[in-house]
Amino acid sequence: MSTASACHILVKTKAEAESLRLKLDKGADFHKLAKQFSTCPSGKKGGDLGEFRKGDMVSAFDKAVFSGPLYKIQGPIKTQFGFHLIKVLYRS
Repeated sequence: MSTASACHILVKTKAEAESLRLKLDKGADFHKLAKQFSTCPSGKKGGDLGEFRKGDMVSAFDKAVFSGPLYKIQGPIKTQFGFHLIKVLYRS
C-alpha cells in the first residue's frame, strides 16, 4: 500500500488560498503560514499531517498527494472542508 507524508494549509475561501499561495511563491515559510491561517487542527503543527495511506484522505486531496510533484506547493485544491494548499514531503 502506498504511503505519503504531506503538510497543508486549509482555508475557507479560494481567494484566501490564492493570497497565501502568492506569499508562498515569494518565499514565505509554509509552516508559519499554516500556524497562522490554517483552520485544520494540523495548523498547530505547521500543517503537518504525518504519514498516511492512499485512500485515507478525501479523493481530491488524495489525488494531489499521490500524483503531484514532491516539495512543490499544489493548490488551491477544493474539498468539502475548504481549499487546501498542499506540500508533499515524500511518497513510498
